[in-house]
Amino acid sequence: MKNWLPFSTTIFFFYVVVYLGICTKLTHSLTPDGLSLLSLKSAVDQMSDVGLAFSNWNENDTTPCGWSGISCMNITGLSDPRVVGIAIAGRNLRGYIPSELGTLVYLRRLNLHSNNFYGSIPSQLFNATSLHSIFLYGNNLSGSIPPSICNLPRLQNLDLSNNSFSGPIPKALKNCKQLQRLILARNKFSGKIPAGIWTALENLLQLDLSANDLNGSIPEDISELGSLSGTLNLSFNHLSGQIPKSLGNLPVTLSFDLKNNNLSGEIPQTGSFTNQGPTAFLNNPLLCGFPLQKTCRNSEQGSSQSPNSAPSAENNTRKGLSPGLIILISVADAAGVALAGLVIVYIYWKRKDNSNGCSCTGKTKLGGTQKSDLCFFCACANGFKNEESELEEPAEKAQKGGEGGGELVAIDKGFTFELDELLRASAYVLGKSGFGIVYKVVLGNGIPVAVRRLGEGGDQQRYKEFVAEVQAIGRVKHPNVVRLRAYYWAPDEKLLISDFISNGNLTSVLRGRSGQASTSLSWSTRLKIGKGAARGLAYLHECSPRKFVHGDIKPSNILIDNEFQSHISDFGLNRLISITGDNPSSSGGFMGGALPYLKTVQTERANNYKAPEARAPGSRPTQKWDVYSFGVVLLELLTGKSPELSPTTSTSLEVPDLVRWVRKGFEEEKPLSDMVDPVLLQEVHAKKEVLAVFHVALACTEADPEIRPRMKTVSENLERVGT
Repeated sequence: MKNWLPFSTTIFFFYVVVYLGICTKLTHSLTPDGLSLLSLKSAVDQMSDVGLAFSNWNENDTTPCGWSGISCMNITGLSDPRVVGIAIAGRNLRGYIPSELGTLVYLRRLNLHSNNFYGSIPSQLFNATSLHSIFLYGNNLSGSIPPSICNLPRLQNLDLSNNSFSGPIPKALKNCKQLQRLILARNKFSGKIPAGIWTALENLLQLDLSANDLNGSIPEDISELGSLSGTLNLSFNHLSGQIPKSLGNLPVTLSFDLKNNNLSGEIPQTGSFTNQGPTAFLNNPLLCGFPLQKTCRNSEQGSSQSPNSAPSAENNTRKGLSPGLIILISVADAAGVALAGLVIVYIYWKRKDNSNGCSCTGKTKLGGTQKSDLCFFCACANGFKNEESELEEPAEKAQKGGEGGGELVAIDKGFTFELDELLRASAYVLGKSGFGIVYKVVLGNGIPVAVRRLGEGGDQQRYKEFVAEVQAIGRVKHPNVVRLRAYYWAPDEKLLISDFISNGNLTSVLRGRSGQASTSLSWSTRLKIGKGAARGLAYLHECSPRKFVHGDIKPSNILIDNEFQSHISDFGLNRLISITGDNPSSSGGFMGGALPYLKTVQTERANNYKAPEARAPGSRPTQKWDVYSFGVVLLELLTGKSPELSPTTSTSLEVPDLVRWVRKGFEEEKPLSDMVDPVLLQEVHAKKEVLAVFHVALACTEADPEIRPRMKTVSENLERVGT
């Protein structure tokens, strides 16, 4: 009895300690959201980079909100923050998607792209009814899309591209009424594109079903997707039948990509079809009509029959013609000739009166005002040729330069000066690059010009090529493109004389002369610069005589005047440099030392404005290169961050990959204030405009060049911002 009491007391205290320990552990245990997330860690192969992706995922934590890749938010009425985002992308993780993620009822964004997840999407995932963005592209997922996917009432973004999904595209997608982006490219989906679902998706902005095994015809009701922007991509499938004419009702700024299918018949010529290039329809053997170089058989038959039938009909008519009727026909013919002569005379004097540009409306000339700047597409469609006759006289005069010691040739008749005047003028070095040294030269009349020294090489044969190229550049006349005024060719010197743009280039305007960020550029000014550059580049692509590809769009090649208008410079120079055959920077002087080389200008850092495909050795420039580069320039205007800064530079503006950084920010739905230049945060009214330009820039910087819009579309989209 004496021993029992102490023993019982010991047992009692033991149970108290155990109970208190259990209660303490329960009080500090991981939240249910954390336990659900641990299922994802368990579902990943331990051979993957688990340590890097889940390094701080500790089951002893009370909350998962500090774990890498996890975003939380305080929910009204709940004591603990809840998980709203999972972003573990590009970590080379191999595993499956656990069904337990469906218990995260407040989860909004699931971003597991660019890993090696396999298996199917568990239908239980769609119990997480707050989900509005699912990014699973770039994995090895398979199976079909569960019909229950539209149990997610807020689903806006679904990107399952570059996987191995198969089966039909579910008709249940019509219940995803909030869907804005449906990207199912590069999978194994088969069957027909379902009809009867697209009318319900009135918020859809992007549709990409390319590179699958889809067959059948294109549904008519796709034409009901009035909110589509960018590119409607149905390429690399097995679609057949005619292209529905109703697709012409889609927005005129939309680009089509229907190549590599089995489509047949004539391409419709209405609405948005009139803005498409031939690449949109390539590799459809039975497709014909504009813009393809293949006329339709019915048209050929009609044209071949008419010459044969017309003479017989004409002969039959002539047999019965009376002398009086013949006289009447002759009088009518004479009157027609006279009328044609009057029209020709009228056009001649009209062109002379309007020598500064082309009229789009009958009232406004191309080249004078901001309003007329928008006319260039109209001018191009109406056959605007930039008055090529102006170049005939300089071309004849230039022949002398090839024969003798050299001669200055003015391309613009209204811009004349003598070579001696250029030699005597004051000169200042503006810069030096692979395209030669550029000087500012002030002429005797006080007008400044920019003179670019190209090099010393080139024989008589190369001289003719040089003149042809210079004439093509000289025909380009647009308010947002630097105007070439004259050129000089001699055996030991080649010069280009163009307008001097007074406010430097976009790099100096954005960063200042010292390289520091500028705080003076308002949103309206940046938008003006972006719009002007887009207009100039679109003109070079669509309307210039040579349909120029610039190949090196970056802020230093966008010049800014005192009114902050943009001017595209340095287009067409690659060809001229190859003709002269010299490295311009290796030459010792300028015109025999008349304009000495005053200082050394550092060459630009590595060009991070180039498109991904442009970085491959031996690749040839394309217009889609320019679109990508322009998109990076837009991002720089928006963020104030330069993609050209050296990784060793210590600065808060350093962004190793500006495009990737912005895309990640949008995928993770970071606040706009985290990405936009802090200077612009003061202009609260501009938030919608800034967001719209971000979307334009992201479309331009798509990795796939076929998805990028044309510069014409980019310019039109920017013009709508702020109006």
